[in-house]
Amino acid sequence: MSGVITPFQQFVLKVHSRCDLSCDHCYVYEHADQSWRSRPRGISLQIVDQVAARIAEHVKQHDVRDIHVVLHGGEPLLAGHERLAGIADALRGALDGICRLHLHIQTNGVRLDDRFCDLFAEREISVGISLDGDRAANDRHRRYASGKSSYDQVIRAVERLRARPEIYGGLLCTIDVANDPIAVYEALLELGPPRIDFLLPYATWDTPPARPSPTAYADWLIAIFDRWDADGRPMPIRLFESIARTVKGGASLSESIGLEPSSMVVIDTDGSYELVDSLKVTYDGAPATGYDVFLHTLDDVAVHPKTREQQRGLEGLSDTCRRCPVVRSCGGGLYTHRYRDGSFDNPSVYCEDLFKLVTHLGNATKMSTHAIPYASLDALATGFGDAADIELLADAQRSLRRALIAALRPLAPAGVWELLTDLDTHHRDVLESVLAHPYVRSWAVDCLQGERQAGPGGRTEPRSSERQAGLDAGHAGQGPVRRGMGHVERGADLAGRGVEQAGLGVERGRYLANVVAAAAVRAGRDLTLPVVVVDGAAYLPTVGTLRGLDGDSVTLVVRAGRIVADAGAEWQPVRTLASGDYSVVLEDSDPHRDSHQWPAAGRLDEAVVAAWQASFEQAWRLIEKEYPQYAPGLRGGLSTLTPLAQAPPGQDVSSTARHAFGAVAAALPDGPATLALLIMHEFQHVKLGAVFDLFDLYDRADTRLYHAPWRQDPRPLEGLLQGTYAHIAVTDFWRTRRHTVEGAELEKAQEEYLRWRGHTLAATETLVGSKALTALGERFVGRMRETLASWPVDARR
Repeated sequence: MSGVITPFQQFVLKVHSRCDLSCDHCYVYEHADQSWRSRPRGISLQIVDQVAARIAEHVKQHDVRDIHVVLHGGEPLLAGHERLAGIADALRGALDGICRLHLHIQTNGVRLDDRFCDLFAEREISVGISLDGDRAANDRHRRYASGKSSYDQVIRAVERLRARPEIYGGLLCTIDVANDPIAVYEALLELGPPRIDFLLPYATWDTPPARPSPTAYADWLIAIFDRWDADGRPMPIRLFESIARTVKGGASLSESIGLEPSSMVVIDTDGSYELVDSLKVTYDGAPATGYDVFLHTLDDVAVHPKTREQQRGLEGLSDTCRRCPVVRSCGGGLYTHRYRDGSFDNPSVYCEDLFKLVTHLGNATKMSTHAIPYASLDALATGFGDAADIELLADAQRSLRRALIAALRPLAPAGVWELLTDLDTHHRDVLESVLAHPYVRSWAVDCLQGERQAGPGGRTEPRSSERQAGLDAGHAGQGPVRRGMGHVERGADLAGRGVEQAGLGVERGRYLANVVAAAAVRAGRDLTLPVVVVDGAAYLPTVGTLRGLDGDSVTLVVRAGRIVADAGAEWQPVRTLASGDYSVVLEDSDPHRDSHQWPAAGRLDEAVVAAWQASFEQAWRLIEKEYPQYAPGLRGGLSTLTPLAQAPPGQDVSSTARHAFGAVAAALPDGPATLALLIMHEFQHVKLGAVFDLFDLYDRADTRLYHAPWRQDPRPLEGLLQGTYAHIAVTDFWRTRRHTVEGAELEKAQEEYLRWRGHTLAATETLVGSKALTALGERFVGRMRETLASWPVDARR
């Protein structure tokens, strides 16, 4: 076993090898590979235990934090209630405390009953249903062996899931261009899916798909995309979102699009490892590895020649694909679709379709805003929002950061831009993780606005503060980069004009070298580059600080990702805080972190770091236990905690910076419960700031000031909206706290709950009464008010 391993993160576990339908487009039963005939009907629990042990071994060795296991078939419900419960329990038992396990099941739905739904809800299993559209579309292929329709049973299954939204995973539709695309879309939309995935029929050059015109599949999908886009993108569609992400340089959400190496492995009912199931349409034995869970590890599978071949990225594509202008989005299409006459060294059999589809969606993406479905925006408006909702905000932030960095090109030192683009080409994920550090955007905005008051670590225009009950809750939210931001191109244009208006030279742009150096270190590259020194330290975002330096720059030498420091210099890696499998950066060194209303603390000594670690660990446990509805969003969006200078006695201070998405700042409070409150409260500002980057919720020409019940001075409309939204979490904190404390603490919790509920509810009325909200703003504030109004004033309810 040799070479760098791409660890597996997706596991398809075949729990039953037979099916109760006879779909004529099924890749398992209707194509070249017929290995299902020799497989056990159901997987044994002995094999499941070994599978779980192999996965645990693999994720521990490679420090994989999140994995997805899909229970599949055949038809997985044929395994029965007890067997599926045992499988789920075995997997969770083996992986608990090692990684976060996301369990899914993909089913035709005809056997889904209330008992299955109860089982899946109890064991947190997301359910996906295969459905090809309306009755006519579905019955074209998805029938019983007798020819009887399965449609009514499937619709009943979907209705059961709609009544149990916590397990409703979405709909999977296989495309048939003989079906009316709009009728299919409307039929699926009517079922209220949380997401839809459209699947191109599994085909090869040897067995091509039905094709009434050269781009029939692109035309079919474009018709749906245009309608979906006009509808306001009411739910995520994975194929469209994958293309939108990849044309902007992001990672794909689907194995059928993009250049990311495959991280999926299939485990059949006999415990054998296989490659992706779709290979069954190419030739008999195509997915087989010859390995099994008893004799081979997952690392063995990861270095199998067949696995390696599918993970070669751009190098593994045909010459035609490598020359194609859309290859970084298309990725050559699904590996299976490239097969012809014993070879995969070909373009996809859907090549013309993919080119047209990617071009159409790419142009639409350039012209349109990042889309957030109404369902996600409504979820955020309630004051909550899960990991998927925060990921949508993070996607928009990713594009905005790239636009800002692109606008800095005229300020980049000689050679730095070339290094940046090289890293973007060969180590894009690593570069993105560095650019995602919250204060990289703060620095970029500072360069483009030219409004810093003092040096590289000076402050942007501070937002006003408020400290009723020790909380800093008002945001002024200044800055032209934010206003009306929805188009990436528009953001770049505003940023570019900022360069011209500020009349800046290359001085502030020099810090881009530090960003590039950080990415080079993380990518394991060699590098020799002058970087910026501030107060005797060269800071590399997300990596660490080289201290004990003279002057305002130093030539940094990196060899294979390791910094070669001169004598007298000290390397200090970035500090982190951890609780269980969740960690954040403890940012006490970034020279651009001082962008908060309250001054940032200096470098912390080890005793203070230990105090932060103890408090954070307990605070996060408290959030997960007592406020679990906030935990997924925080996991998805909170990356950094910045220590602030200690507050005066009797006060707790916290803050966010408008352009530092993902960062919350606070002075270390007396107890972990207060830290949990500060984190929950301030992350509300982070979320709403990201929403402001996408949408106009109010008339920005409104200059009136409004009364906020929690402070004496009147507030601008945005400040009132920010404070109101943040105090939903404050209200909820005390509402829930009443159930976990007694005595004087209970009395305090009840008093704080009633006070903040009243204040925040009154503020929503002021917002609506301003008549300055947009239609979307009225909807957003309406959802905020619904949340508050749903919480009763009775004690402990």
